[in-house]
Amino acid sequence: MESPSARTLGNSLADDCGNGNGYGNGNGNTTMMPHGIYHERQTRHLCGLHALNNLFQGPDTFSKSELDDYCTTLTPRNWLNPHRSWIGWGNYDVNVIMYALQQRNCEAVWFDRRRDPHCLNLSAIFGFILNVPAQMSLGYYIPLPFQMRHWLALRRLNGSYYNLDSKLREPKCLGTEQEFLEFLRTQLQLDHELFLVLNEVQADSKDAKTQQRWLLPQFRD
Repeated sequence: MESPSARTLGNSLADDCGNGNGYGNGNGNTTMMPHGIYHERQTRHLCGLHALNNLFQGPDTFSKSELDDYCTTLTPRNWLNPHRSWIGWGNYDVNVIMYALQQRNCEAVWFDRRRDPHCLNLSAIFGFILNVPAQMSLGYYIPLPFQMRHWLALRRLNGSYYNLDSKLREPKCLGTEQEFLEFLRTQLQLDHELFLVLNEVQADSKDAKTQQRWLLPQFRD
């Protein structure tokens, strides 16, 4: 959901949680790290697609055609569909992301950025999706007077939290739970929106506490 010249979170890809050496899997824009982390890199305005596939750690979880079909399911028209770019390059909105998650038996919960992320029950959360501003530019040097938005996935893998942003050359390790929560706190102080991705629960267990299972018990209503 951004331009190829958009800025991304973080520049350094070096970390202490992996060796940082990946190898291509033949698809041109994907990398499978030696420790088994799948990472799709940015093409066109398909960051929403990349964020979903990086979140679920598989290249075949979603396809562009599948997300395009969701757009017409949500609004039955192909021309000037409000949920994607009119030129067909992606740029999917939040309705498509949430609908796609529902197709995989997950739900997205918007997190109020006025809250401290230390209230989160990380063990109950499958993953995270951030929506961040992306500066548009003409070429690489001339900024344009408007912004788009960019989707990126965050998830715990192999015991550590990772930034799986498709604009990064490789996944960036964010560290332990406490380091990850501090990362979230920093992001929420900016113009960034955070969505918590949860696995759906059984219908007979949807009581008030289950509805807020993403929060630690002392922070639930």
